[in-house]
Amino acid sequence: MYQLKYPAPGAPELAERVKELLIGSGFKDLKEERARGLDHGAWVPLMLMYPKADIPVCQLSVQSGKDGIYHYNMGKALAPLREEGVLIMGSGSATHNLRALKSISTSTPSSTIVPWALEFDTWLTESLLNGRHEDINHYEEKAPHAKMAHPWPEHIFPLHVALGAAGEKAKAELIHSSWGRSALSYSSYRFTTL
Repeated sequence: MYQLKYPAPGAPELAERVKELLIGSGFKDLKEERARGLDHGAWVPLMLMYPKADIPVCQLSVQSGKDGIYHYNMGKALAPLREEGVLIMGSGSATHNLRALKSISTSTPSSTIVPWALEFDTWLTESLLNGRHEDINHYEEKAPHAKMAHPWPEHIFPLHVALGAAGEKAKAELIHSSWGRSALSYSSYRFTTL
C-alpha cells in the first residue's frame, strides 16, 4: 500500500476553516502538517470513490490519547461544514485487531466469524441504528470486547467524528457489511441529519 499513489489536491482553505471551527469550539494546541501525505485510512476509500483523485482533500488526525467524547465533540465543531458542501468521512474499521489475526487458525473457515468480533460489531450496529450516541461515545465501558475489537482507538475514533458532525439527532444506516480474515468487520454506515 505504501507504493500506491493517490495525488488528490490539498484543500488549504478548508484546512483553515477546520482550524477556525475547532478553535471556536475550544480546541487548543492545533498543529498543521503541510508536508505529510494522506494516511491510507483516507486515500483507500477515496481511491474507490474518486479514482481520478480529482477531489480536494483535507485530512484530520485523531488523537489516540483522547477518548470518544473528545472526537464526537470534534465532529460537532465541524458540523457547519455539512452546509458548506463538505463531505465528512470517517474511515477506520468496525473491528481492528491485527494481532488477534495471528491467533486465528489458518484452518478456520473464512465464513466463521470469531465471537468477540461478531459481538462487538453487532453491538456497534445496534447502538448506531438505535441512536445510542452516548453508548458509542463510551464504547470502552459499554461495548462487549471493546479492547479486543480495538486495542488502539485510532480505527474507531473517525466514527465518533463523523457521528458528531452528523448531529445529535442523526439517523444511522448500515450501508455495507462484510468480513475479512474472520475478525475484521468492514461494516459501514451513513448518517443523515434530521
